[in-house]
This record gives sequence, structure tokens and C-alpha cells, in this order.
Amino acid sequence: MGKIVWKGGTLLAPVPVVLVSCGTVEKPAALTVAWTGTINSDPPRLYISVRPERNSYDIIKQSGEFCVNMLPSELTRKLDYCGIKSGKHEDKLAKQKLTAIPCTKISAPQIAQSKISLECKVADIIPQGSHDMFIADILAVNVDDSIVSESGKLKIEQAGLVAYAHGVYFALGKKIGSFGFSCKHKREKNISVKDPKKRKKLKK
Repeated sequence: MGKIVWKGGTLLAPVPVVLVSCGTVEKPAALTVAWTGTINSDPPRLYISVRPERNSYDIIKQSGEFCVNMLPSELTRKLDYCGIKSGKHEDKLAKQKLTAIPCTKISAPQIAQSKISLECKVADIIPQGSHDMFIADILAVNVDDSIVSESGKLKIEQAGLVAYAHGVYFALGKKIGSFGFSCKHKREKNISVKDPKKRKKLKK
């Protein structure tokens, strides 16, 4: 079994696909972005890469604010539409029946239908070529109460989020593990305290 070598390209996959909202609640704008990700934990930071010709580019650059909205997979058609159509020619949010509502820390709106919305303040803009990278601090996180347990734990597996890979959208589904699960000790079950050898073996 061999490998075929292709020239360098944007084939890192899967990546998140999100709806980035900007502007104001009274005059909102939005575009779909797949070139996005976390870049730092403390302070919490992310990036989005946007083509300068996009309608939302100047709005984000001038305001220094945007909101990253993570929509459920049943709204993927709306996500796709907002990535294809330009806000220069129509009100995409209104046409797709997506509702702009206030954020808590920034003037840009969040999308009511999103399961998770990240309020962001631009810290730097780095030209990359076809896109400019907006590096931003995450000032607040808004989470739909339907994916939060009574004890306050985030149940992100119930958010029905979307991933993007080589021009195709995928609904996230089956859980296959949690961070660090490969190194956790096996649980001790039905082992007598008087049997230290078996207990020690399980802990390895």
C-alpha cells in the first residue's frame, strides 16, 4: 500500500464550519467561515480568515468585533447559503430566517439559532495572501440552555454541530472517546483488598 503525492493544498480536515456575525443588531451582516480555529487558551483566542472582497470583511475590520456562531446540523443549508450569497445584494439573515440578537460584551450580534456563540474582539489582522487572518480575544461564550445539564455541565455532544471536509459538510455524531481517555487507569472492579497483586496490575 503506497501513497500518492499531491501538491500542497487546503486539505486539513475536518474543520469547523461557523456563521460569523458582525455589524449591529439593527443592521447585521454574516458570512460562513470554515477557516477558523482556537489558537490560545490563556487568554482565550481564536482566528477567522476572510477574503478582503467579502462584504463582512470591512465591517469586521472597522468595528474590530465579530461573533462566531456554531449552528446545529439541521441548519446546514442556511450555513451554506450564507457562504455562497453576498450581503451586498440581499439580507441573507432575513431571507434564511436567522435572527440577530444582542451580545453581552460586543456591539456585534449573535445568532439566536446557534447552540454556542463566541463574542470576539479583534486583537490583530495578519495578511496571508488570499485571506486576511483576524486574531481575536474571546470575551464571552453564550450557550443554549438545551445543551447544559442541571448541574451546569456542557453537553456538547447534543449540539449536533457541523464539520467541513474538502467541500463536504458532515454532522458530528458518534462519540469515540474523551480527552485523556487513552491514559486513564482501568477502574478497579470486584478486586479484594487482600489481593494487592491484581490491584497493582490493573493500575498499570
